[in-house]
Amino acid sequence: MGNASAALEIISAASSQRAELAAIPVERLGDEFFHLHNGIAGEVLQKFATYHLCIAIVGDIAAHSAASKALHDFVVECNRGSAVWFVRNLEELNDRLHRTP
Repeated sequence: MGNASAALEIISAASSQRAELAAIPVERLGDEFFHLHNGIAGEVLQKFATYHLCIAIVGDIAAHSAASKALHDFVVECNRGSAVWFVRNLEELNDRLHRTP
């Protein structure tokens, strides 16, 4: 799901199920998603915001985050909000969902 059209497919499927959040495994994104300079992450995440669908990126991104201070800062900022979360696993996502009002 490293582009806007793939994001729209997921958004469409989630909307048809009246989902409020889409959980996307890190493996579905591809390495390019995590290189912020190319704009892919911004474009994809903007699609989710436009359609009012929250997104959780599920999986270990430690290597990507360690290689890029900009990505690390982006992840920290996203995790402060309620629209985009980066979580290590489904257990962490479940914990996050249960503490969110």
